Amino acid sequence: MADIDIDHLKTWIGKEETAEDVVTHTPVKALAATLDRDDPEPRDGDALPPLWHWLYFLPIYRISAGGPDGHATRGGFLPPVPLPRRMWAGSRIAFHKPLRVGEAIKRVSRVDDVTMKTGRAGPLVFVTARHEITSAGGGAITEFHDIAYRAAARPGEAAPAGLAAPETSAWRRDIAPDDVLLFRYSALTFNSHRIHYDRRYVTEVEGYPGLVVHGPLIATLLIDLVRRNTGAPVVSFDFRATKPLFDIAPFSARGQPGADGKIEVWAQDARGDLCMRAEVGLG
Repeated sequence: MADIDIDHLKTWIGKEETAEDVVTHTPVKALAATLDRDDPEPRDGDALPPLWHWLYFLPIYRISAGGPDGHATRGGFLPPVPLPRRMWAGSRIAFHKPLRVGEAIKRVSRVDDVTMKTGRAGPLVFVTARHEITSAGGGAITEFHDIAYRAAARPGEAAPAGLAAPETSAWRRDIAPDDVLLFRYSALTFNSHRIHYDRRYVTEVEGYPGLVVHGPLIATLLIDLVRRNTGAPVVSFDFRATKPLFDIAPFSARGQPGADGKIEVWAQDARGDLCMRAEVGLG
């Protein structure tokens, strides 16, 4: 804890960056294939499915600017948290109107908060970034993105006990998170974080039992489960990761209608532990 200058990290609060992009066709086709969807060819004007905005505004930096974990060297837009493990802990997203294939889009990002607390495994730092995405027609998406940083696992440290997933579900899709799936998603999102493809690094340096399944990939599979089972438009999506998933065993995406007209979806591992839980608001 003494090595983390939280006051210095908090000076990043309010830092902003702006990015511009175009909703091009190829990433849409590629993600549809990666999710094993038989979608028609995308055409200009088609609505971009929810969460597929993560295919754009990619973190493109020179390879010489990369850090030891494959991410960009710390201390740019996000604060330089001196903890080795980082993960996409969750997001709260409002979809005001769909983005459309072929249109120019803009994202304004701001560091909203930096906090620290102590967990069973040591210090935890949470950074929240707010993203506002607009197109020519005005505001389209508001997203609060939570990033968690924690210390590396200690030798012999047991993994924390998982929470039991719900026992029943109306919908289920079983997924094998093999190297091909993880490679494709890393390539589509220009994600060079080594925990997703470098088995030696992820097991020997970060101490995980296998390649880590991307948090946003799990979230995308959950919302894809909703799309396969209901045709209603998605207006909100809130998710929280509770336990990592690895490529060493299959997992399942499950869901069911919940209270207040919302949909409950979750990912659970082969042991039945809850790994991500989300709530989907339909329009």
